[in-house]
Amino acid sequence: MNTPFRYDYVGSFLRPQALKDAREAFSKGKIRADELKKVEDACITELIQKQKKAGYHVITDGEFRRSTWHLDFMWGFEGVGHSPAKTGLPFHGEAAMIDDTYLKGKVSLPGVHPFVEHFKFVKQFEDENTIAKQTIPAPAQFLEQMIMPFAQENTAKYYDRQEDLVQDIAQGYKKVISDLYGAGCRNIQFDDCSWGMLVDPMAKVYFGTDDQGLKKIQDQFLAINNMAIEDKPADLVINTHVCRGNYHSTYASSGAYDAVAEVLFAGENVNAYYLEFDDERSGGFESLAKVSGDKKVVLGLVTTKRSLLERREAIISRIHEAAKYIPLERLYLSPQCGFASCEIGNKLTEAEQWAKLALVKSIAEEVWGNN
Repeated sequence: MNTPFRYDYVGSFLRPQALKDAREAFSKGKIRADELKKVEDACITELIQKQKKAGYHVITDGEFRRSTWHLDFMWGFEGVGHSPAKTGLPFHGEAAMIDDTYLKGKVSLPGVHPFVEHFKFVKQFEDENTIAKQTIPAPAQFLEQMIMPFAQENTAKYYDRQEDLVQDIAQGYKKVISDLYGAGCRNIQFDDCSWGMLVDPMAKVYFGTDDQGLKKIQDQFLAINNMAIEDKPADLVINTHVCRGNYHSTYASSGAYDAVAEVLFAGENVNAYYLEFDDERSGGFESLAKVSGDKKVVLGLVTTKRSLLERREAIISRIHEAAKYIPLERLYLSPQCGFASCEIGNKLTEAEQWAKLALVKSIAEEVWGNN
């Protein structure tokens, strides 16, 4: 039993108020780390119970121990520093106030990454109906963080050649993957907004390059992702989630997958793609014809950005539209992203969150039955 499942989800969930309060108290020095962990453990335990009650076959910790979906993972490496954001990232409609994250030395992982312990806590709740998956940012996402124009001057202090940075990041990932496997993990998900930035109409501005430069970056992102997983055990499933940003129900980029499909869908050596398709910003399904081999596609047709429930007939129609380009048996259904990529979460209630997941399950069962 491995991911993806016919009805699935990306991984993050809205933080309960008790957890938000505890994390704020810890940041202000009012409680100790062990006291915070006790609250995190209790909230994660309750979340997993709800995931099982909802009838899902995958369990996660909801990313409850993180500030953001990606940066906390980077902070677990030697050579990575961070500080409170001064201006925030320019999402559409709101600045994403997440920590500035940058190099302060060579990237390495001499010890065990903290996320391995995070996974072990979730692993204990597996049963005959559920498996635990671990979400981490893709290697390309890590690389992008350090090579964007605003980061290049600082990164150059530690790396004369980007190829060396690529090697160090990939080696660090190989260790994380090996340690997660040793802890019993058989399902890993790379979360990756780097491709979403590459398809945006402003991509050349964002990356400070031209069309040829964007193609080179595509190849570099593909190479680092594949390099990180090239030696993985045969029974370890690695999927990827491709996104265009998700902060407090806002987004970072727009654009169809067409511009990256030949590289991403044909060339990335993953088992499945969780793809954002909840609105017109993601384009049509034509690019799915580029998904190579027997790789699977999880259609993110139900949005986590708004509380209004989608019309099931419309979702079912879109599933069959996608099936014109890739066989229905290789298609799956999920929300387009997590519900809380950062602690702030999206603009819906916990009840609305679970209603979204109930809709996904119900539609999947109607379309595919119990397959």
